[in-house]
Order: sequence, then structure tokens, then C-alpha cells
Amino acid sequence: MRHPLMRRATNMRLSTSPDSSRSLAISALTFLAADSGRLEKFLSVTGLGPHSLRKAADDPGFYSSILDYILADEPLLVAFAADAGLAPDEVARRRRTLSGSPPPGEP
Repeated sequence: MRHPLMRRATNMRLSTSPDSSRSLAISALTFLAADSGRLEKFLSVTGLGPHSLRKAADDPGFYSSILDYILADEPLLVAFAADAGLAPDEVARRRRTLSGSPPPGEP
């Protein structure tokens, strides 16, 4: 018998609800923040600063933009997906859930 938390974690991984997708985007941001080099590059590319992240999080498009950033860099995507226990294509599927459209560069 599986532990209840394991079952919940599995369900969250399989869910493509907007809330689950936002949670994945937050996990992606946490993943970026865990490494100073990754975080510095993210902030540089997005033009955000440590103090503007909170305000940016109020924008509904912020969550999909985090996943767009991850999806645009294949080695980063593979590393994040492995860290999150997901297949890389699941990250793209969750990104589509947030905005109802595919990530940039995807048909």
C-alpha cells in the first residue's frame, strides 16, 4: 500500500489543472533560485530583479513565462524535469494549461 503523500505527489504530477501548473511554475522558479548561476541568468534574460519578482508574480502571465524560460533551454528543461520527477513533455503540457496556447516556437 502506498503512503498517502506518495499518492498525492503522483496525482499532482499527473494533474494538468491550472493550479497544478502554477505550482509547477513555482517549483521551476525555486529550482532556478537554488543555483546562483541559473538565477542570475534568469534575472538577466527577463529583466527582473530580486525585488521585482513579488510584483511580477501578481501578473497572471508570469507563471507561463517561467515555464517558457525553462522550455527554451533544453539542458535546463531536462535538469528541471528530472528534479521535478516529470518527463520534459509534461512541462510543456503544463505550460499550455496556463495560457491555453503552446509555448513560443511550438505549433
